[in-house]
Amino acid sequence: MKGQEIDTDINSPIVLTGQLALFNGPGQAFELKEFNVRPLQPGELLVKNVYTTICGSDLHTFCGVRKEPCPTVLGHEIVGEVVALHPTHTGFDLRGKQLQPGDRITWTVFSSNPQSINSLRGIPQKGDDLFKYGHVLVEEPEVFHGGLGTYCIIKANTGIIKIPENMPLSIAATLNCSVSTVAGALRMAGDIKDKHVLITGMGHLGITCAAMCREAGAEWIGAADIAERRLEEALGFGADEVFNMNGDNSKMLAALQERTNGKGIDVVFDMSGSPEAMEFGINSLGIGGCAVLIGAVFNTKPLLIDPERVIRNLLTIKGLHNYNFEDFKYAFDFMKRNWEKYPFGTVVEKEFSLEQVGEAFEYALAQKPLRVGIKL
Repeated sequence: MKGQEIDTDINSPIVLTGQLALFNGPGQAFELKEFNVRPLQPGELLVKNVYTTICGSDLHTFCGVRKEPCPTVLGHEIVGEVVALHPTHTGFDLRGKQLQPGDRITWTVFSSNPQSINSLRGIPQKGDDLFKYGHVLVEEPEVFHGGLGTYCIIKANTGIIKIPENMPLSIAATLNCSVSTVAGALRMAGDIKDKHVLITGMGHLGITCAAMCREAGAEWIGAADIAERRLEEALGFGADEVFNMNGDNSKMLAALQERTNGKGIDVVFDMSGSPEAMEFGINSLGIGGCAVLIGAVFNTKPLLIDPERVIRNLLTIKGLHNYNFEDFKYAFDFMKRNWEKYPFGTVVEKEFSLEQVGEAFEYALAQKPLRVGIKL
């Protein structure tokens, strides 16, 4: 709550309170409500949220395209300031930087059991005891677990990275979602150097993918979307050529064959979730090509894929949901080096306060910016 003194002693008898913008379901107004902050448990941190960006999945939930338990507190692209650490916390982030009250941090969208089978396989985002920030039922005393509120309690086994003072909050907030997911996509695609790459869907995932592929040494990067504005933006993030998928896809496929001297695309990334875009991307692949599908995190119709073509052309099709801790670190290192090289500072088109959260979502739906920001 604004103006409230924060006591960093977790055993203090003072009861700390803060606000949440509760989401009660599609078509319902956000509800601003005050709650008590529960005591920290072993391995946890208390963070005061300072900036949250609205992700595409938040908009999907807001519109009812994806279902979340309600009431919930949305927002998982968050930067916060450390208020207190439980004595059992290691006191360090993933990169070995010491953490103390006042430090600005971001953290993985999930925590899970590090000893579970999937965690040990390198996919902790699918580990046991999975907890996802911004996707959980608000049920006292467990209420502060999303970005659209005053505080967030960071659970044990969450990956944390300390943010440098010179990195803008609007850029740092996207690190733990789209930027890290793109880092995971490049890992799954393998070596990008000297490859011909096609990216379908030029939202925040797509423009980040273009910049990351450029830095990874791609030979040629094509960007495809149905929105001219998004295609224009893609050129500033490293795309060599853009393609409007509202046109004749057969002409686009022929153009891609020409750009690759008849060999076809080496790697396609789908960031759109559109079945038509995914099918097109797979059909654009040359022999030995790889498709990494990321965007379809909601129900879509089944894809029409020619299995003979997959077999005879030795194609690889992979899916990725979220990312692992190494991807998170890669994303941070990438953005630390490149946030000024590419126009990431223009990604957040407009900022709102917590009290204006409903207006922020309506603006995001109507204007379709890459991101809007909530300044807390």
